[in-house]
Amino acid sequence: MDPTTDNAGQTGDPDSARAALEALRAEIAKAVVGQDPAVTGLVVALLCRGHVLLEGVPGVAKTLLVRALAAALELDTKRVQFTPDLMPSDVTGSLVYDTRTAEFSFQPGPVFTNLLLADEINRTPPKTQSSLLEAMEERQVTVDGTPRPLPDPFLVVATQNPVEYEGTYPLPEAQLDRFLLKLTVPLPSRQEEIDVLTRHAEGFNPRDLRAAGIRPAANAAALEAARAAVAKTTVSPEITAYVVDICRATRESPSLTLGVSPRGATALLSASRAWAWLTGRDYVIPDDVKALALPTLRHRVQLRPEAEMEGVTADSVINAILAHVPVPR
Repeated sequence: MDPTTDNAGQTGDPDSARAALEALRAEIAKAVVGQDPAVTGLVVALLCRGHVLLEGVPGVAKTLLVRALAAALELDTKRVQFTPDLMPSDVTGSLVYDTRTAEFSFQPGPVFTNLLLADEINRTPPKTQSSLLEAMEERQVTVDGTPRPLPDPFLVVATQNPVEYEGTYPLPEAQLDRFLLKLTVPLPSRQEEIDVLTRHAEGFNPRDLRAAGIRPAANAAALEAARAAVAKTTVSPEITAYVVDICRATRESPSLTLGVSPRGATALLSASRAWAWLTGRDYVIPDDVKALALPTLRHRVQLRPEAEMEGVTADSVINAILAHVPVPR
């Protein structure tokens, strides 16, 4: 493929790749009204090779958001509806006996794709949830002792309803830590809800995104060029120390039983670099760290029961930490 092509979605040039990712956000907006923070978070995760957990009540377009992202990318995508009776092999694949050859052959599961939508992941028991752990961390699946690499890029976008809802299983801490970002999808504002209903009245069909005008805006080449550019984004020692100070403060917070691990600090730094590059800079500033602190850290901390009873939330604790940790000049 010619890297000098004028099509931003097909080029390996970093500037054109940034334009392609901006166009990607515009394509998603054709199907999803509002939810700009969630859209931005998905783009950041793509740049960081990270996974995303989307949380919100039913009916706020979590699944539509991911389907729109897939439609705007020239990548292979698959969807798994997580249910209480789903088995790990239904996700990873299994050995199947072939009567013609009298041998077992591997039948890949839906995890062998570029973009995996794990819909309502907290409606399946922990055993099946954990089947994604190796795939998310190692980018491979081991079946019958044989490791099988997953395609690159590989991204898991999982949706979940709040754990207070009936019939849900809280995700284990080890799996939560594998998600780069936890993005909340709130209810729309009054005007946004009017816009949603207006689109539906005009014939919008969420099951036919091509008819909604969504076209591929970026492909694997543009994504790889963008990731290479993000890797060159400068991080000063002061910014590195700032990230460490924020994460260490969570471990000392009286409201938390579990603070952010070094893996979480690395995730915050990676997400901040991606956001800095997306906004047109080749260096990270403290505002980049602040912008990504909540989605990167909120699922990596655990509140004390007494703090929860007092109405304290993970977001409020992190915001308080951001307000007190000295900002580098």
